[in-house]
Amino acid sequence: MQVGLFDHVAHSGRPVANLFDERIAFFQAADEAGFYCVHLAEHHASPVNMVPVPGVFLGALAHATKRIHLGTLVYLLTLVSPLRMAEEVCILDHLSKGRLEVGVGRGISPYELAYHKIAHEDAREIFTDAYFCLEQALTHDTFSYDGRHFSYKDVPMPLRPLQQPHPPFWYGSSNTTGSTFAGEQGMHFTANGPSSLAKTNIAAFREALAKRGGPLQPKAEFSGGTAVGALRYVVVAETDEAARRIAEPAVTHHMSRLHWLWQKHGHKDYVDRLRVPGHVTYDDLVEDGVMIAGSPATVLDKVAGQSRDLDFNYLLGYMMFGDMQLPQALSSLQMFASEVMPKLRTL
Repeated sequence: MQVGLFDHVAHSGRPVANLFDERIAFFQAADEAGFYCVHLAEHHASPVNMVPVPGVFLGALAHATKRIHLGTLVYLLTLVSPLRMAEEVCILDHLSKGRLEVGVGRGISPYELAYHKIAHEDAREIFTDAYFCLEQALTHDTFSYDGRHFSYKDVPMPLRPLQQPHPPFWYGSSNTTGSTFAGEQGMHFTANGPSSLAKTNIAAFREALAKRGGPLQPKAEFSGGTAVGALRYVVVAETDEAARRIAEPAVTHHMSRLHWLWQKHGHKDYVDRLRVPGHVTYDDLVEDGVMIAGSPATVLDKVAGQSRDLDFNYLLGYMMFGDMQLPQALSSLQMFASEVMPKLRTL
């Protein structure tokens, strides 16, 4: 099993410049500790994401790190032209010396899409059109594409990706429609949400991937050539009690950011993109398998158990979130890297 990191880079309450400096330091530590990849989210008009243009921050990380892969979960392809997206992907792939991983998606928040004049009910169709157009743009010196939403004729592409034919594509989903699409396209995949939901989506992805015949771009570092992940909050401390003391207030703060835009629009008891009620508590997250916090032995046991039950080979750890302090996050990261991660890699 490989281990990566996910991050919204949500507003912590501290100055944004400090937030960015702290995250760079955190990801540099992850790079040195041997984590596989950093995956950044893209959200707009919400304090849940202070890097709504994730490529800018990934460019900074490309020069601040050496080995760790860098990517998105996800670029919202509904919001930009495929040509513009292809050019950004090429730049980042070269800046990172071929470490870029391109997660793509449609955007689940109707409010964020509406701010960009995109109707939520049209988002999947627009995303699919943009995805196939992006593939053409990344794989041809001159490309043409004629779709319902995007159309190009004989566009020169002097910028080409360093990785050939292009950086690997990833998809994150909390529903079987998206999970099946990802498998059909041979992408790498991460499941969101409670274990029961993640299990269903991983199964849908694996079924579609098997029908396809395998991944588009196999990765030898993952069993079967495909990364199949589960997103989990992860906090490690000397004892279970100490881990909870760090994790509970941090995730409570994070949930206030995650739910902020929905509540602003009057949804007090909605179900969010992870299919988690807006009033979710720390104990709810633990019960659903979304929060894994404890001593190294506890965290290892829980991750291993979920891996067997859900059938994933990639732990996507959310290890700095909410108003968690950098020293707390670094301590957790380093304890995980030294006492948990080596044992996970044998699974």
